[in-house]
Amino acid sequence: MTPDYDIAILGLGPVGSAAAVLLARAGLKVIAFDRDKEVYLLPRAVNMDGEIIRGFQALGLGDELNAMMQRLREGEWVGFVNSRREVIFGFEPSAGGVNGWDTNAFFDQPDIDGWLRNRAAAEADVDMRTGYEVSAFSEVEEGVELQTTNLDTNQRESFSAQYLLGCDGASSLVRRSLGISWQSLGYDQDWLVVDIELKSGHTLGPRTMQVCDPDRLATYVATRDPYRRWEFRLNDGEDPEAFCAEANVRELIEQWTPPGTYSLRRSALYTFHAAVAGSWRAGRVLLAGDAAHQTPPFLGQGMNAGMRDVLNLAWKFKLIKQGKATEALLDSYQAERDAHARDLVDWAVNIGKLMEFFAATEQAERDGNPPPPPMDQSSGYGQGRTVPPLRDGVICHQQVGLERPCGFLFSQPDVLTSAGERVRLDDLLGNGFAVVHRGQVPAIDDISTELLAATGGRLVGIDELEVVRGQWDRLLDEHDAVVVRPDRYVYGFTTEQISVNDLLHDAAQQMSLIPANRS
Repeated sequence: MTPDYDIAILGLGPVGSAAAVLLARAGLKVIAFDRDKEVYLLPRAVNMDGEIIRGFQALGLGDELNAMMQRLREGEWVGFVNSRREVIFGFEPSAGGVNGWDTNAFFDQPDIDGWLRNRAAAEADVDMRTGYEVSAFSEVEEGVELQTTNLDTNQRESFSAQYLLGCDGASSLVRRSLGISWQSLGYDQDWLVVDIELKSGHTLGPRTMQVCDPDRLATYVATRDPYRRWEFRLNDGEDPEAFCAEANVRELIEQWTPPGTYSLRRSALYTFHAAVAGSWRAGRVLLAGDAAHQTPPFLGQGMNAGMRDVLNLAWKFKLIKQGKATEALLDSYQAERDAHARDLVDWAVNIGKLMEFFAATEQAERDGNPPPPPMDQSSGYGQGRTVPPLRDGVICHQQVGLERPCGFLFSQPDVLTSAGERVRLDDLLGNGFAVVHRGQVPAIDDISTELLAATGGRLVGIDELEVVRGQWDRLLDEHDAVVVRPDRYVYGFTTEQISVNDLLHDAAQQMSLIPANRS
């Protein structure tokens, strides 16, 4: 039996909806399910990385998505403060970044969720089934069969797809049905999350703060105007029901802005977790987003990590669908994403621990006691830590861990072409692998030419391009050419010992790529 669809997606939150758009654009026939007919109308995620907007740029949707982001405001600042909200350290964010879009931008999630769902529904190759509950699934000879119930009619229906992608959240049916373990990374704490809408007379500026108060740890986030968010940690022994009562919530908020200057959007108690699935794939079934990993929110990386998952999968499924790579390419998914996600979870956990350290230091000062033992502060905002690189998967393993290694995102400046057109660099690279070079055009052999053609790759010289915003990737300062993956991570770079042909042949072997007329 031939499956009805190439891939089924369970869950139409932001990650599932993004997956539907990306996979449909990659040429797959998609069916997507969610119990809820409407998007969740209250905020959850509030921060989007420039890497995610860059991924939608490849679909021609970058500007449209970016229009929903908060632009930098006068006085914008991110960092750590003490109980009196005096600066411990931090930084002033600047516009732009390595991806060619703002490194981090605030948004309101209902806007993004609605936009993504509408985009998915508009794709000709997406069959969106909202108001459907998936109760079970099983692998069959050529794919996965799903048992569903239409919640409006109670009619049971079955659908088949070659693959199933579980984007169904932390309590994932997909993960549980497969018996995949859920590995705690050692951070489970109860926090009250409060969102408000500003009114005239408020006293809240655009300073995002980790408040290291010995009496209560808190986070204040200057999200997209006219909204703001707080997270307050419950202290040991506090009654959650009493703590979440509206009178107490307002008392907490009114330590920041007077009564009448805001309206409550929501308040909810969450247990912040740090956890990762033991496996991200079982045969034709894969996990993404919160189904695969959970993180405390201090870095704003929960949704972003899930978006990276589906950006990673989209270009690989495209090659598989086109018959240019085998299913073995999917083996690289967990190899690339698991360690990357764990690094970000670890960073977020360390931010929580750093807040505790500064609070303990202030408490010791109050009590006249010696300070706690020193703590590595590199996890703090603006203290030098960057988004981690890929360390495994489809990258040049000889160059992993070098001072300027592969596995990092390739810089995207705005450039002026010889014809006088201003464009973002990725728009010249196409949507496949690309060889970006300076100087003489690299000598490409027949096999490399076929491989570039198979992935939609391009050779792009920079000598006739002028940077008008941003900067060239620093690898081009010392290396003649860089091979860039479709998701804009650096595959590898040339050296005296490694040529462009060496890199492309190695990439083809790692991806089980099947060029035309070759075995």
